[in-house]
Amino acid sequence: MNLLWLQSGGCGGCTMSLLCSGARDLPGLLEGAGIHIAWHPSLSEATGEEVRALLAEFESGARPLDLLCVEGAMLTGPEGTGRFHLFAGTGRPMVDWVRALAARARYTLAIGSCSAYGGMSAVGYNPAGALGLQYDGDHRGGLLGADYRSGAGLPVINVAGCPTHPDWVVDSLLALALGQLDETGLDALGRPRFYADQLVHHGCSRNEFYEFKASAEKPGDLGCMMEHLGCKGTQAHADCNVRPWNGHGSCTNGGYACISCTEPGFEAPGHPFASTPKLAGIPVGLPVDMPKAWFVALAALSKSATPPRVKRNAVEERPVIAPAIRPTRIR
Repeated sequence: MNLLWLQSGGCGGCTMSLLCSGARDLPGLLEGAGIHIAWHPSLSEATGEEVRALLAEFESGARPLDLLCVEGAMLTGPEGTGRFHLFAGTGRPMVDWVRALAARARYTLAIGSCSAYGGMSAVGYNPAGALGLQYDGDHRGGLLGADYRSGAGLPVINVAGCPTHPDWVVDSLLALALGQLDETGLDALGRPRFYADQLVHHGCSRNEFYEFKASAEKPGDLGCMMEHLGCKGTQAHADCNVRPWNGHGSCTNGGYACISCTEPGFEAPGHPFASTPKLAGIPVGLPVDMPKAWFVALAALSKSATPPRVKRNAVEERPVIAPAIRPTRIR
C-alpha cells in the first residue's frame, strides 16, 4: 500500500508526535504490514522534481494511492481560491492537490484536529478560511464535502487530537492494512472508535480525588481539576490515560487540565482553558451521560464523606498524608 503524507495549515505537531512513536523502527513496522511510505515531508529524502513527478503519478492514477494522510487544516483563502497556501514548487494551491488526490485515494485520513475539523488554525476570525477535510468545526462538509467517500467507500477517517497520539495514527494505518477498520469502526465524528470510545477520565491518576470531589485550587495541586481548573477529562473522547504518551505521560498526569482536543471546536471553548465555567456554583460541563441532579447529589454526598487525607492532599503539590494501614484479610 502506498502512503502519501501532505502537510497543510498547522504547526507540524502531529508529525512531531508521530516521530515519538514507541516503535523503534516506524518505517520498518509499516513496511512489515505492507505499507510503503511513498513520501512524507519529514521522513523522505525526495524533493523537488522527484516529488512533483510522484504527485503527478498519483493524480493521474498511474500509481495507486492507497493511503492519503493530510496533516493541518485546509486553507481556502483568500475568497475560496486557496492561494494562501501553494504547494511549494507546483504553483497550485494545496487544496487543489488534496481534492485531486482524495478522488484517487483508497483511504483518506485527517491527521490531527486541524485536518479533521479546522482546529487551532481556524480559531477566531479565521482569515485563512481554515477548515477540515470533511468537517468545518462540528458541521459536516469541509473541503471535500459531506458526501465524500474514498475509493474504499469510507468517509474521511478523522484521527483527531492536538496533536494526535502517535499510536492512534499507527494503529489506524495498521488496521486499514489488515482490513480491520470499516465504517462501523468510526464514531459519529469520524474518529476511530478504538480510542474515541474511551474517555480521558478512564485511568486518570487523579480519580480518587474526583470520586470524593476533592478539587485542586491552583496549578500544581494534586486534586481533581474538573471543578476549578477547566479539566474536561470526564467529557473528552480519547484513551490518553489508558494508552500513555511516550509510555507514561498524559496531560492530567503532568498537571494540565484536559482541554478535549479531539473534539470539534475545542480551540474556542468560550472560556479560558484553565478555568471551569459554572452556573450557580455548579460546573456547566458535566460528565457525559450524567444528569445534572444526579451530579449535584453525588457531589454533595462525596464531599461530605471525603477522608481528611484526600482533602488535604488535593491542595498540595505532593502527598503529605499517607493512606492508613489496615488489614485487608477477612477475619
